[in-house]
Amino acid sequence: MSSSIISTTQTIKPARNILGSLQLPGDKSISHRYAMLAGLAEGTTRLTNFSTGADCASSLGCVAALGAKVERKEDGSIEVTGTAGQFQAPAGPLDCGNSGSTMRMMAGLLAPHPHTFVLLGDESLSRRPMERIRKPLSAMGARIELTDGHAPVTVYGGPLTGIDYATPIPSAQVKTALLFAGFQASGTTIVHEAVRTRDHGELALRAFGVELSRSQDKIEVRGGQKLRAIQAAVPGDMSSAAFFLCAAVLFPDSNLVLDGLGMNPTRAALLDVLTTFGAKFKVLNLEEKNGELIGTVQVNAPAGGLAGAELSGALSAQLIDELPVLAAIAPYSRNGIRIRDAKELRVKESDRIALVAQNLRAMGAEVTEHEDGLDVPGKQQLRGAEIHSGGDHRIAMAFSVAALRAQGESQIHGAEAAGISFPEFYALLDRISER
Repeated sequence: MSSSIISTTQTIKPARNILGSLQLPGDKSISHRYAMLAGLAEGTTRLTNFSTGADCASSLGCVAALGAKVERKEDGSIEVTGTAGQFQAPAGPLDCGNSGSTMRMMAGLLAPHPHTFVLLGDESLSRRPMERIRKPLSAMGARIELTDGHAPVTVYGGPLTGIDYATPIPSAQVKTALLFAGFQASGTTIVHEAVRTRDHGELALRAFGVELSRSQDKIEVRGGQKLRAIQAAVPGDMSSAAFFLCAAVLFPDSNLVLDGLGMNPTRAALLDVLTTFGAKFKVLNLEEKNGELIGTVQVNAPAGGLAGAELSGALSAQLIDELPVLAAIAPYSRNGIRIRDAKELRVKESDRIALVAQNLRAMGAEVTEHEDGLDVPGKQQLRGAEIHSGGDHRIAMAFSVAALRAQGESQIHGAEAAGISFPEFYALLDRISER
C-alpha cells in the first residue's frame, strides 16, 4: 500500500524560462475506466500509453484479482483478457491503494455479481466519503456496508434493478459507478446531474460496445448489455498537463508544446481559464479516437503577465483537480484568484483548501481561506520555503510549479506523493525548465 512509501524531499530551484515539448502519460480517468471495463469484457483489450501512476495500477490489480489476465508487454502496452461478463470471487480483499476512483467505480461494477467483495484502501483513502455510492447502489438492490461512512467497503453482490437518480454532489465517479452497475442491471438506469461532469465513463462504455443516450442533464443506459474488448491509445492526461501549462504561463518568453493531449470538452475548462489569465493557445492538430478528442497544444505566456480569475459554480466543479495549482500560481498574477463552491476540495486526498493556504503563507503570500474556497491576491512575490505535501500528489506538484518563480530554493517534503499519479513529474519538469 502507498502508505508504506518512504518520505522524500525534492529541491526546486527557480527557473528562468519554460521551453520544450512533452508527451504526457495516459489520462488517469480514462485509464481507470478502460482497465475496469477490459477486466469484465469478452476478449483481450490492448491499451497503449496507459497511465503510469500507482492509482491506475490499483484498478488493474483489482480486475486481476477478479479473474482477468493482465499482462504488461515489453513495448509498454498493457493487455487485459477479460472475464466475459463474470467476475470471480476474489481470494481476499481488493486493495484500492490511494485510489478513490478505483474504490467508488469498482463498487458499481462489482455490485451485480453474486459474490462478497471487500474493498480496502490506505490511510488517506480510508478517510474519504463513500456514502455517496452506497445510497444509490442500495436503491438498485445492492447490499453495501461501510465503516462509519468510509472504507472498508463490503459489497454483497446480486441482481440489480435500474433506478432514476439525481446526483446531489457533482461527481463523475458516482455517475460512472451507477452506469457501470446499470448496464448489468435489469431495466433502465437514468442518472441526472445538475452540473455536467467529465464524461469519460460514458465514452468508455460506448467504446466497449454499450449503448447509452445523453440528453441535456441526464444519461440513460439499459440493462443486460455486454462488453467487448477494444484496442486503444490513452490520450495524454489533461490534469497532469495542468502543472506544465501553469508553469509555462509564469514566464514571458515560454514556449511549450504538449503532444497527444486529451482534449475532451468536459476537461477543457482549464484551457478556458488559462485563456482568461491571458495565456495564448494554439491547437496544432485534433483527432478523435474511441470518442475522445486528442490534440497537440502549444502554449505561450501573456506578454503583459497573468491577469487573474474568479472561479465558482459549475466551473469549480469542472476544475476541481486543477484548482490547487491555479491557486498556487495566483500570487504572480495581477488580479489574483477567487475560488468558491469548491468545498469538495476538503475531502480529497487531503484538505486541499487548508494545505494550499498553509503552503502559500509559508512562501510569504497573503491568502484568505473560506469553507468552500480561497482568496489569493495578485502582485505578490513568493519566496522559497519548506513546503509540506500532506501526502497529496496535487499539492506536491502545484507547489513545485509555484516554486519555479520564487526567490530562492524550495523544499517539497512528501514529494513521493507525486508518484501516486505521475512518477515522471519531476524529471519532465526539470527537462523543460531553463536555469
